Amino acid sequence: MAGKENRSEQKRPSTFAPSPSFLVLIAAFLFCAVWMLYRPDQARYLVFPLVLTGFLIGLCLHEFGHAIVAYLCGDWSVRDKGYLTLDPLRYTDPAYSIVFPILIMAIGGIGLPGGAVYINTRLLRRRLHGALVSAGGPLATALVLGLIVLALPAARIDSVLYGAVSFLALLELTALLFNLIPCPGLDGWGIVEPFFPERVRQVGRRMTPIGPLIVVVAVIAIPEVNNNFWNAIWDACARIGVDRGVAFFGLRLFQFWQ
Repeated sequence: MAGKENRSEQKRPSTFAPSPSFLVLIAAFLFCAVWMLYRPDQARYLVFPLVLTGFLIGLCLHEFGHAIVAYLCGDWSVRDKGYLTLDPLRYTDPAYSIVFPILIMAIGGIGLPGGAVYINTRLLRRRLHGALVSAGGPLATALVLGLIVLALPAARIDSVLYGAVSFLALLELTALLFNLIPCPGLDGWGIVEPFFPERVRQVGRRMTPIGPLIVVVAVIAIPEVNNNFWNAIWDACARIGVDRGVAFFGLRLFQFWQ
């Protein structure tokens, strides 16, 4: 999710590069995938770290999507803050970004956007740029989802790996569609907010801290909302080639404690 921050000063920062933390995530993800194939007897217990690291990689790319668009639209401060380094430590909070999303993953199989970058909105050149910054994250998530879907045929070589990658695709898809809901605090709201009157935008700003939680509760606890949400997910799965049965198999493997 893209947050907002109003500051009056900025400076051009130095050259950036992918952070060591992000490279460690990539290495851990690839190690888990290779080890699954090398030691099939241990594959069951590698699903959790593979899916978790894969989801964190997707989160980093999602937040990078926000940051790079903000940078191109005039907020160079995102470079000072390290948002262009893909460093998960810049985007995450242990409880909000890791513990809570894992809990929702385990209970409901839903991927939640758990990170945030803080944008200096005064530095964006036009009101439309706010919408573009909000759209940058979902676009990055869509690209990540596309790469995972492209990897699915190769993952069929092993049933456990196939289930894990399918579940990861499901998480990215749910995160994408969930985050596009036009509710304050989610990117869907950020995309449409610049076109609303100031009074509506003020109400949205007040609701931002609790908006995502309201949507989570509604999706989980209200049957009609739950059915509509999952019907949209299953329709999207069918369109992009994600087998829902294999994805649920991956969810069961992810729940190693059961």
